[in-house]
Amino acid sequence: MQVTLGNRDAYQQLLSRQLSPMSHYVTRMMGHNADTEDILQEVFLRLWTHADRYKPEVAKVSTWLHSIAHHLCIDHLRKHQRLVLTAAPPETTGGEEPDALLSRSHANSRVMQALTTLPERQRSAIILCHYQELSNKDAATILEVSVDALESLLARGRRNLKTRLDTP
Repeated sequence: MQVTLGNRDAYQQLLSRQLSPMSHYVTRMMGHNADTEDILQEVFLRLWTHADRYKPEVAKVSTWLHSIAHHLCIDHLRKHQRLVLTAAPPETTGGEEPDALLSRSHANSRVMQALTTLPERQRSAIILCHYQELSNKDAATILEVSVDALESLLARGRRNLKTRLDTP
């Protein structure tokens, strides 16, 4: 995919392909709060205004956009020193039984709540690899760490997440 400053067609194609994954990442990092949409808009504004900074020999477009989103989320969290988590909207179920849906919704809510209590880098590593399904190499590029350091973040994050979830 070509990323060219001022190329509306390339921008529209990237927007249609990347809006959903970026939205999911930012929402998981920030929780469902008012700042999530602002950060998402800033990601795509930077895509439009800074397309000339993209280096295809260094990373895929999706990795570059995740990196922008990651830095914006971390900057916001550090600036505001808070995280307001609200309930996520229910996902479509395809005819799932109400009891099963409620149980799954409760479990997802507990996981998201526990996830938001993790240190930023552990949370981001888990979100990038597990929820965004990025490779360890791409996630390491986004977090600006080695693959070994990423794997260490993942191991610590999973351990911390398990501890938080095992506590009633």
